[in-house]
Amino acid sequence: MPRRHHPRTDHRRTAIAQEAARIMQEQGQRDFRSAKDKAGQRLGLAEQGALPSNQEVEHAIAERNRIFRGDEHGAFLDVLRGEALGVMRSLAAFDARLVGTVLTGHATEASTIELHAFSDSMEAVGAALDTLGLPNQPSEQRLRVRSDQLKPFPGYRFRHGDFEFTVTVFPERGRGNAPLSAVDGRPMRRATPRDVELLLAQRLSTAT
Repeated sequence: MPRRHHPRTDHRRTAIAQEAARIMQEQGQRDFRSAKDKAGQRLGLAEQGALPSNQEVEHAIAERNRIFRGDEHGAFLDVLRGEALGVMRSLAAFDARLVGTVLTGHATEASTIELHAFSDSMEAVGAALDTLGLPNQPSEQRLRVRSDQLKPFPGYRFRHGDFEFTVTVFPERGRGNAPLSAVDGRPMRRATPRDVELLLAQRLSTAT
C-alpha cells in the first residue's frame, strides 16, 4: 500500500522546494542540500520533517522558469547550448560532452555550462584550452560513482564570452561509466555535439 503523506508535511516540502529553487536560481547555489537547508532555515521549517528530494527542487526550478521566463527561457537555453556546442567542437579531440542543467533545460542565469572530456592526460586538456585562448584554472569535481561513494575528478574552470564553463576530465576508459546524477541517482546523460545540434534544431522547428 503506498505511503501517504500528511497534507501539512506535503505543504512544508513544497514550500522548502520552492524556496530552495529560488535560492539556486538567484544566488547561483549549485548544491541541492545546501539550498534546501538554507530554505528550511529561512522558512522556519528546518526541524519540522523531511526535506524535499532533489527532484522536487528541480521541478520547482522548472516551474519558476515557466512562470517568470515563459518563452524567453527556450531562447536563453538556445544561447547556452550554442555556446557549449562551439567549445565542444573545439575540444573534439577529447570527445567533449554536455551535461548538467544546460542539457536538462533547468539552467538559470547563474548556471555554469558543464562539459565532460576524456583524456588520460589532464594537462593535454589544459594545453588545448590555452591554445584556444581560454585562460583557465584547475578545478576538482566530487561526483558520485556509486550510491555510497564520491570520487574527485580533475578539470578546469574558464570563461568563454559571457558564460562560465567547467570541463571535468575523465580517463579514456570512462566514456561508458557516467557518474550518477545528484538529482535522480541515475547515470548522468552526456550529450555529444550531434545531440546538441538536434536539440537546437528541434527548438528552431517548434519556434517557426
